[in-house]
Amino acid sequence: MMSLPVYAKIDLTGGSAEPFNISEEYFKKYIGGKTLAARLLLDLMRPFLDCLDPGALIIINTGPLNGTGAPSSSRFNISFKNVLTGGIASSNCGGLFGVMLKRAGYDGLIISGRAGQPSRVEICDGLVSIIPAPELWGLDTEAVQEKLPAHHGKLVIGPAGENLVRFASAASGERMAGRCGGGAALGAKNLKALSAYGTREAAPENPRRYYAFIKKWVKFIRNHPMTGDALPHYGTVGLVNKANASGALPTRNFQYGCCADADAVSGETLAETILTRNSGCVSCPIRCERRVMKDGREIKGPEYETAGFFGPNIGAKDLQKVVDFNYVCDILGMDTISCASTIAFAMELKERGMADFDLEFGRIDNIEEILHKIARREGIYSELANGSKWMSEKYGGKEFAMHAKGLEMASYEPRRSVGMGLGYATSNRGGCHLNGGYLALLESVGVLSTDAQNSSSKAELTVFMQDALEAVSAGGCCLFTAQTFVPAIFFHLGPNHIVTRVAGKVMTFAGAAVRLLLNIKPLLRFNSFFLLPHAEALRLVTGLPMYTGSFLTLGERSFNLERLFNIREGLSAADDSLPGRLTGTPQQAEKPDTVVPLECMLKQYYKVRGWSASGIPTKKKLRHLGIVIPPELP
Repeated sequence: MMSLPVYAKIDLTGGSAEPFNISEEYFKKYIGGKTLAARLLLDLMRPFLDCLDPGALIIINTGPLNGTGAPSSSRFNISFKNVLTGGIASSNCGGLFGVMLKRAGYDGLIISGRAGQPSRVEICDGLVSIIPAPELWGLDTEAVQEKLPAHHGKLVIGPAGENLVRFASAASGERMAGRCGGGAALGAKNLKALSAYGTREAAPENPRRYYAFIKKWVKFIRNHPMTGDALPHYGTVGLVNKANASGALPTRNFQYGCCADADAVSGETLAETILTRNSGCVSCPIRCERRVMKDGREIKGPEYETAGFFGPNIGAKDLQKVVDFNYVCDILGMDTISCASTIAFAMELKERGMADFDLEFGRIDNIEEILHKIARREGIYSELANGSKWMSEKYGGKEFAMHAKGLEMASYEPRRSVGMGLGYATSNRGGCHLNGGYLALLESVGVLSTDAQNSSSKAELTVFMQDALEAVSAGGCCLFTAQTFVPAIFFHLGPNHIVTRVAGKVMTFAGAAVRLLLNIKPLLRFNSFFLLPHAEALRLVTGLPMYTGSFLTLGERSFNLERLFNIREGLSAADDSLPGRLTGTPQQAEKPDTVVPLECMLKQYYKVRGWSASGIPTKKKLRHLGIVIPPELP
C-alpha cells in the first residue's frame, strides 16, 4: 500500500504549523478529498461555531490520484462550514495548487485561527511559512497571483472574500473554487493567499501496471463521444441549447424553462463567433475550457452555469457581456452561480414592486458596476452579498428565491428534470447539481434520457449517481471523467433512435434493478472502463482492494458523513426542500404535472438510503458503513 497521507495543521492565530498524520484506518475508509475532509471536520471542529469564527476549520486537500498523471486529476478540494447554509461545504477546483501541494510533501492542510493581519501561507518542499502580507490586501485575484512566487501553485481570494461576501470564491490560476463561500471563509481568517512548490514525485504502488492502465484510460476518454467530442468542441456551454429544447433552461429567475434568445449565448454560437481555442486543466485530455478574447488578450470563457444565469435567467442575450461578467466575477472572487441568481431574484423583487435595487430583467448596462459594489459591500448592494435566502427573509419572496438550504441552485430547471429537483433538495451542500447526483444528465441534457416528469426510479438513480460522484471526487479526479458511463453507442445512434428511446424508457422504471445493484455492492468485485474506471486506478495507485462495489460504498460513506455533519449543525429533513415555485406552480399552466413531486420522491429516497423517515442515517446503516458516530450526535 502506498504511504499514508500527510497533512499540515496550520494555526494562524499562533503562527505555527506542524505535521498531522492520517491513520491507516482513516485512509482505507475515507481515501481523501471531500470524504476524508468531512470525517476530519466532524472530528476536529467544535459544533455550532459560526462559519466565519476563527475556530472554524478549513481543510484543503487532494486525493490519491492527484499528481499521478491520471486523467483530469489536477483537482483539489476545499471543505469548511458552508457560509450560505450553515451545513457542510466542499468546493472543488482545478489549477496548479493541488498538484504543487502534493509535490511539496503534503496531501492536505487543516487551517484554524485568524491571523493578526492580512497574511499568506507559503509551502516549499515540506516547509510551511506564515508570512504577513498587508500589501496584497485589496488586490484582485489576478493581481495577487502576479505578486506570488513564480512556478508556485497558487490559491487566492479577491475583494469579495476580504469583504465576507457570502458567495465569495477562491482562485487558482483562472480556475475557481466557486461555491459555498470559500473565499469568505479564507477572508475571515485574514488569509489572502496560499502558494506551494515542491519537487517530490508521486509513487504509485504498482507503477508499471498503473501507467499502462492510465494510458488506456486516457485513450478511452478521448474516444468517447461525450468526453472526446462534445465537451472539447463546445465545452459545458454546449448544454444551453439542449436545456432550452427540453424546457430545463432557467429563464427570468426560473419563471420559465426556455428562452427564444437562448442560442445567442450557446456553445455553438460561442464556437462560431468568439472562441479562440479550447484548453483545460493540467493532465486533462478532455480540454473543455473555452478561450476567448477580452480587451486584446485571451482569457477563460464562461461555463454553462454562467451563460445560463447571466443570459436567459436575467433576461439577457449578449454573449460578450456574459464573457465580461464572468471575468469580473472571477477577478473579484465571486461565484457566478450564486451572484447571478441573487441578481435575478432582485430583478423579480423589483418586477413585483417589493424592493428596488436598480435591477430589472433585460437591462444589463449597469450589471458590471453592481458586481463591483456587491464585492465591496457598497450601500444597498451589501444586501445582495448575503445571497437570495437572506434577502427573501428580509424582503419576502421566499417562494421564488431559487436556492436549496441557502445555496442557489444550478442552471437546470427541475420542473422539467424532477430527479434533479430531488438532488437539489437532498444535496448536502445545498442547491448543487453535482452533489445532488446530476440527474439532469439523464433527464434533460443527455443523449440517453429517462422520462423527466416521471418520478419512478428517481430516488434510486439519484442515490446511485450521488454515491458514484462522491467517490470520484474523493479519489481526486474531475467529475467529467465519469460522463463516459453512458455507452458510446447511444451517442452514435442519437437521442431519437428507437434503441435510445427504449433504453430511456427502461431506465425510467429501473428502480428495482438499481436497488438490487446498491444492495449487492460487496459482490461487485470487478472493475471496468465502461462504468467507473476510477476504482481500478485507485486500486493500482494505492494497493487497496478497491473494486466497483467498494468504490460505490466509499461514495455512500462520504454522503452519509456529510449528512451527519449537517444534522450536527442543526439541519434536518425540513431543509430537504425546494422553493414553492418549483413544487406548487406548474411551469406550464396547461400542464399541471410540470412541478417537482418532491414529497413522494423524498419518502422513497430516505428508504433507499437506509435512513429513518425523518432523514437521519440509522445506526444499522452507519455500522454497515463503518462510521463511528461523534458523541454529540444522537
